[in-house]
Amino acid sequence: MSLSLDSESKLLFQGERSNMDFTELEIKQEIVNALKEQGIVTPTLIQEKAIPFIRQGRDVIGMSKTGSGKTATFGVPLLHNLDVNAGLQCMIIAPTRELAVQISNEMKKFGKHLRFRTATIFGGVAINPQMEAIARAHIIVGTPGRLIDHLQRRTLDLSKIKTIVLDEADKMVEMGFIEDIEYILGKASQQRQILLFGATISSEIDYLKKKYMHNPQEVEAETHVQEEFLQQSYYNVRQFEKFSLLVHLLKKEALQKGIIFCSKRSTVEMLTKNLRAQGIKAEMIHGKLSQNKRLKIMDDFNNKDKVDILVASAVAARGLDIKFVTHVFNYDLSQDPQEYVHRVGRTARAGESGKAITLLSENDFGVFGDILTRFRHLKIQEMPEEEFQKVQFDSNLGRGPRERRGGFSRSSNNYSKSWGDRSNSNSSYGGNSRGSRNWSGPRRQGVDSRTTRSPGRDQYAWNSGD
Repeated sequence: MSLSLDSESKLLFQGERSNMDFTELEIKQEIVNALKEQGIVTPTLIQEKAIPFIRQGRDVIGMSKTGSGKTATFGVPLLHNLDVNAGLQCMIIAPTRELAVQISNEMKKFGKHLRFRTATIFGGVAINPQMEAIARAHIIVGTPGRLIDHLQRRTLDLSKIKTIVLDEADKMVEMGFIEDIEYILGKASQQRQILLFGATISSEIDYLKKKYMHNPQEVEAETHVQEEFLQQSYYNVRQFEKFSLLVHLLKKEALQKGIIFCSKRSTVEMLTKNLRAQGIKAEMIHGKLSQNKRLKIMDDFNNKDKVDILVASAVAARGLDIKFVTHVFNYDLSQDPQEYVHRVGRTARAGESGKAITLLSENDFGVFGDILTRFRHLKIQEMPEEEFQKVQFDSNLGRGPRERRGGFSRSSNNYSKSWGDRSNSNSSYGGNSRGSRNWSGPRRQGVDSRTTRSPGRDQYAWNSGD
């Protein structure tokens, strides 16, 4: 169920940028100078409309698409209102470790000319340094699981917190963090300000609004990708030929930086290692990698000269500031139609153009129909058949020793075969390939209920926040 916004409190704007600059928002000059040093002079529309309400201490619900500048929307007024002599005042809750680190880094950039301290709190690292950082911090940025850990250890006291930010709130709800969020909010003062940001508003967020927020101001900017900047297309391909087509497209497209999205960690690992075997420089990111490794990969990918191709699970789809991405490839589709929008939103950012290409096989037909039905504004063009060289795909690459010794049965279709061998159609990774079955254009209704969907997902397992 979607939240219905009344006409008095809902502010709906079109376009990307406002006609003012940050000085007109009456922000401290030190913050304005720091923003200007980063080339940020003109606020986005959600910043223009939300920042005054946040400065006034109002509760705010902000809805906008990925890349609209949400971190600055809450970060700039938080820093403006900060009293450096008053200890811990602000807490920002994020669904993932990577996003928490990114927010902390952005806050430091915005406030580089101010004297304040942040503590970044997430699992997978030693807890004692975090305790020391919390004791000195003015602002805490953390994931739900580790924040609760500190609350239960009594190394974190929220009784004097003035402002709590729930960033990517819709994602936290999807990941099952609603009870964690309630636990955290229950430990804070009833007089605190709550800022809630996300791309969509669900019934669970409506529940949080009614239970914990005080007459919130609701601000909405663009919540979907801009069609004039993003070219979306799909190729009809048999499952066992996906890898060959992908290699062909990576070599054909004028690609500067590309992200290839997969719905399963095992697919990420196999695909990355097979791309490397084809001489394509690729890195992978998923939840089973160590925290330091994941952060290094993101740093390398944001560096123009290091990594050009990133193969990713849902870890990279939401919230992260990934620069220079010209192409997004959907190697397979998530069973959640909303995830498509977040994936393709990694390109065509800040007025730059980009391409989103989906490799559509029989396994994806069902969810693709759901995407077209739910997001009727999307224009996804069917591409003509391509002639491409068939290349070898080794499904043993990326597996552990136990799996290579026979941990998978033949019926799972996860044994090694050539993707280019038409006679071995059951060799396709993910199974359930039954030969060619053409998708007859972007139908919005009447999708064949017998089409096969990919079995299961582990896309949320990586970022439990613990």
